[in-house]
Amino acid sequence: MPALTFNQESVTSNPLDIVEELVERKEWLFDRRNDEELAVQIPGRWCDYSLYFAWNDVVGAVHFTCAFDMRIPPHRRMDVFELLALVNEKLWLGHFGIWEQDGPPMFRHAMPMRGTAGPTIEQMEDVVETAIMECERFYPAFQYVMWAGKAAQDAVTAAMVDTVGEA
Repeated sequence: MPALTFNQESVTSNPLDIVEELVERKEWLFDRRNDEELAVQIPGRWCDYSLYFAWNDVVGAVHFTCAFDMRIPPHRRMDVFELLALVNEKLWLGHFGIWEQDGPPMFRHAMPMRGTAGPTIEQMEDVVETAIMECERFYPAFQYVMWAGKAAQDAVTAAMVDTVGEA
């Protein structure tokens, strides 16, 4: 099997510089830990979200996560895994998973940058907006399964209903 090789020189700037510019424009709280990591806190409709961006210049990709501010009770983990499978079928970009270390559900996406000068601010904005939109859409489904004991399919069905207006 041939070995994969990566051209590190194709990305001309650090993609996290673009992310930092986006975050500053939005006036979100962030911490640029180093050249490879940037963490952001943003408010959502249902909870606060923790965004995390990691740049890996060896593989030439940006890894992005958007974690919910919730923990999965141990007795509901298998139900949540079933929910993840159903929810992920509905997504076109990214996927949901569970952070094994601390247990929160999260939206994840990786953006390969090889062969480009790096992402545009619009591309990063699209990724963040998509993540927030999907997290907001499926947050109630996670709550239904974890705290109301609903079946995963029922929770997804309820989350997919588009409401009009506000009560």
